[in-house]
Amino acid sequence: MAGIVVVGAQWGDEGKGKVVDVFSSQADYVVRYQGGANAGHTLVVNGQKTVLHLIPSGILHPKATCIIASGVVIDIELILKEINALKANGYIQREGQLLISDQATIILPYHKALDAAREESLANEKIGTTGKGIGPAYEDRASRRAILLQDIFDLKTLKKKLEKALSEKNFLLEKYGKSTFSVEDVYNLAAKCAEELKEYRCSDTSSLIYNALRMRKRVLFEGAQGTLLDLLHGTYPFVTSSATVAGSACIGSGVGPTDITKVIGIMKAYNTRVGSGPFPTELNDEVGERIRKIGAEFGATTGRSRRCGWLDLVALRYAIRINGISSLAMMKLDVLDEFDEILVATHYEIDGQLTTQMPTSPDLLAKSKPVYKAFKGWKKNLTEMRSIGQIPKELSDYVHFIGNEVGTPIDVISVGPGREQTLWIKPLFTE
Repeated sequence: MAGIVVVGAQWGDEGKGKVVDVFSSQADYVVRYQGGANAGHTLVVNGQKTVLHLIPSGILHPKATCIIASGVVIDIELILKEINALKANGYIQREGQLLISDQATIILPYHKALDAAREESLANEKIGTTGKGIGPAYEDRASRRAILLQDIFDLKTLKKKLEKALSEKNFLLEKYGKSTFSVEDVYNLAAKCAEELKEYRCSDTSSLIYNALRMRKRVLFEGAQGTLLDLLHGTYPFVTSSATVAGSACIGSGVGPTDITKVIGIMKAYNTRVGSGPFPTELNDEVGERIRKIGAEFGATTGRSRRCGWLDLVALRYAIRINGISSLAMMKLDVLDEFDEILVATHYEIDGQLTTQMPTSPDLLAKSKPVYKAFKGWKKNLTEMRSIGQIPKELSDYVHFIGNEVGTPIDVISVGPGREQTLWIKPLFTE
């Protein structure tokens, strides 16, 4: 039995999509367990870029069965666009290759309208939401008003639920001065989408995953966003609307914690953040701009510029602790190829005191001053390297220091966006 969770160890955008795509060549099942279309997982295969928002990143491997579990909130219009785009490029040819939980919450146009209206009303105190309707959809689930995927196949139930939902949502939209929605229009949209989605629906994905694990199949659990955006354990209120930590894989997929054998944390060789919120190592200078430009640090979902900074080991230790991360994959090392000096934050200074503990208060985190250790840059083109034995000593020193400092091995490093630019220090699956 091998249940492996892949989780973002920073503020999202760490490169989880590439990692899951590479790992999926060895997996039987890939399960997306939380989040929604606010995710943007970029895959590069033979020079062709594919950006996925909802569909698991294992979909480019025909032998892997991809499952969207009940913990995900699904924009039914967008997922159909993703499916059609993938099919146009020769993917999703096998029946049963993509399965969607009947119990997943769906996102409808009024969720997105309400999300955008709320963000607009915050003026200078914006959270940084993508406006994809994620928060309002999760709110509906928590208040027991959600419309589930199974509901769009039962038109009588669908209409009843829409009438109830829109009586509240239209009231709120009117208060924000926005256009409202008619039950008939949303009903027709959902019914049309249902016709196209029916071949992918699955009544019990939890049972399917459970049985696969019992049969000793290799199952990858793919998360969205990053640890520091977790609803309960992130830099609240500048967080996403779902649980992004590894434990969410069990909740969102419907499996027990004893089914998880390994948790792999994905990290960049530096830090980035999108939207508002504290970011101790942020570089508001030419160095930060240089990282942004070389790393193409612009959101795959929104196109927004990402804030960039040096690697933060205080935040990384926190992510390792609350996820139970057993090993790390370090991405985008090639972005730092031309830097003479590379800094790593090992501690914070808060009110004159040094600490290795990340504050849970966003106000304290905003006051935290990073204490850096400097490393000599490797000044080599990593993108042409295809084995660990080729990497320069300076890079080896950098990687080993980080692994030793956080007490967690780095088993995979990435030296470029392509599949072939992934170097393995230790195998993924071990019997």
